[in-house]
Amino acid sequence: MATTKRRRRRRSRGRRKAAPMLAVFVLIVLILAGVMFAFLYEKYSPSKERMSWNTYFEVTASDEAAVILNDQMMDFKARIIDGEPYVTTDTLYDYLNSRFYWDSQENLLLYTTPTELITASVGSNTYTVAKQSCMEDYTPVKVDGDTAYVALKYIQKYTGLTYELMTDEVNRVNIKTEFGTAETVTVKKNGNVRYRAGIKSPILTDVSKGDTLYVLEETEDVGDWTKVRTSNGFIGYIRNKYLGQKGEETTESNYTEPEYTNISKDYIINMAWHQVTNGDANSKVLETIANTKGLTTISPTWFFLKDDDGNIDSLASQTYVNYCHQNNIEVWALVEDITHKDTITDYEILSRTSSRQRLVSNLIAKAIEFDLDGINIDFEYINEDSAKGYVEFLRELSIMCRLNGIILSVDNYRPADHNRFYNREEQGVVADYLIIMGYDEHYAGSEEAGSVASINWVREGIEETLKEVPAEKVINAVPFYTRLWEERPKTAEELAQESDTDDYVPNVVSSKAYGMDTIDKILATNGAEKTWDETTGQYYAEYVADGKTYKVWLEEEESIALKAALIKEYNLAGISAWKLGFERQDIWDTILKYVN
Repeated sequence: MATTKRRRRRRSRGRRKAAPMLAVFVLIVLILAGVMFAFLYEKYSPSKERMSWNTYFEVTASDEAAVILNDQMMDFKARIIDGEPYVTTDTLYDYLNSRFYWDSQENLLLYTTPTELITASVGSNTYTVAKQSCMEDYTPVKVDGDTAYVALKYIQKYTGLTYELMTDEVNRVNIKTEFGTAETVTVKKNGNVRYRAGIKSPILTDVSKGDTLYVLEETEDVGDWTKVRTSNGFIGYIRNKYLGQKGEETTESNYTEPEYTNISKDYIINMAWHQVTNGDANSKVLETIANTKGLTTISPTWFFLKDDDGNIDSLASQTYVNYCHQNNIEVWALVEDITHKDTITDYEILSRTSSRQRLVSNLIAKAIEFDLDGINIDFEYINEDSAKGYVEFLRELSIMCRLNGIILSVDNYRPADHNRFYNREEQGVVADYLIIMGYDEHYAGSEEAGSVASINWVREGIEETLKEVPAEKVINAVPFYTRLWEERPKTAEELAQESDTDDYVPNVVSSKAYGMDTIDKILATNGAEKTWDETTGQYYAEYVADGKTYKVWLEEEESIALKAALIKEYNLAGISAWKLGFERQDIWDTILKYVN
């Protein structure tokens, strides 16, 4: 009996010792479970963090507005002035409508249509359309310091553009310049749009059942999330489980682009430039055209930029024009920026509205006075600074040419990265013809001898131009001249003057241009033999005289035939040539095989 009692006491003491241990164990399990639950909850439960609208839209001033353009958040801002959204002229040109032109010197904003010039002055509620005054209840253009701002409402008058200004909490404006059918989706239950695809990403805004979202992107990269734009201007991600029925929304442009009419000849143009350097040269026109065959168009070099105010020098002759018309040849008089390049500045002439319009008026007045059929623009000293003014000049000149039935043609270098700013695409809209100067592959200043116009180089120039300009507007120009290259070894003194960083060039290279018959005589005199070069599509010859090596890639009937054949191959508007007097008479028979 006593033993049993002792056993009971021992068991009781054991149970009393085990109870605290069990409690500790349970407590540990509960703590671990709590920690695990917290971890899992933290990992898998959606974040309730909200991103500040100011942080998202990066708006820091009360008169600033974020810009959403064609469903993209832009890194530039609009400005709110008197309750209207404005953008800078740079934004206008780069993103909304490059046909606007801002004249910062004379504080004018211009826009050209095919037949009208529209001008808005800074700080005025009025603007002019073809010299007729119009008024708005807002100010189209405002200036703050060196920055000009243009009202979106004014831009919208001449641009396919819609916009919505939202001012709740943060200013933002949603702009569309691209129209058509957009994919939409309806929200089927209340949810959130987040900054990134993931439940831990901050919430941008809430959406409610029945709301319409605009679908921007559905990819496997973000799993069961879809990139959307909300009606209140947020671009973010929403889980697919909140999305219901898909749909479409079709929008149309608010603006109908005007039609740019052009003069187009119903024949293949056979054109050539006639270099006229003084009034006496005009008297040789009959002799000049008598040596041609099938010539449809002649371009005498008659007009020269004279000063920075838009005035011109002229060598125009009515007798010359009359002779050409009697021979059924049109006259497209050329204007150039080369002769007085040391005393004029293209930028000064073209960037200012007053000088640019004076130049337009002077050219049109001469065209009407001398009954010219066309004007040929040959500006070869345009740079990136003067490029916008140059294109605006062509737009404004095209208006007056269009109204007066005058053909506008523009000479262009072969397309290359360093001359893209000539904006051939816009030229192809406003001008009647674009002429590719398909020569000067190697020019007077080249450091190595080479062809003036190898066939593949010419072909590539045509193909690059046709990416921007319709074939029916493109005229390809060929050279009637050849460069005779002279190479002589550098003297020890010349080599000693060179820097160690200079590329090693052993020879001094120079060249001179010759007509076809003259170069043949030079080669015959020096006993040089011509061999056909398949790569350039030309005859090549060289000879040595007085310790110098002479090289030439010839332009003659066979090389010109290859270039003329490209006119038909690419269905171009025609051919031109620089310059009359350098050709052999037989060359016209060659050209006529392809342009007849």
